[in-house]
Amino acid sequence: MPEISRFFGIVIAIYYKEHGVPHFHAKYGGQTGVFSIVDLELIEGRLPKRVVGLVLEWSFEHRSELLENWQRAVAQMPLQSIAPLE
Repeated sequence: MPEISRFFGIVIAIYYKEHGVPHFHAKYGGQTGVFSIVDLELIEGRLPKRVVGLVLEWSFEHRSELLENWQRAVAQMPLQSIAPLE
């Protein structure tokens, strides 16, 4: 899995083979949510409200890095790690 960050038991990943709207995946406790990078909103899946809030807080701080990683994934280049939420 192309993991780019991990915090509070939440794993953030971007997948190379996916296209369409720039997005990332957040996994927590067996559940997965897909978040739009441009709109910073949950667009697919289900996660606890607290986890959604943490992911949105983190993604707001790192939006430019997420977009850069999305472009790297589309070009099938290695992804860059992003600092966790502290």
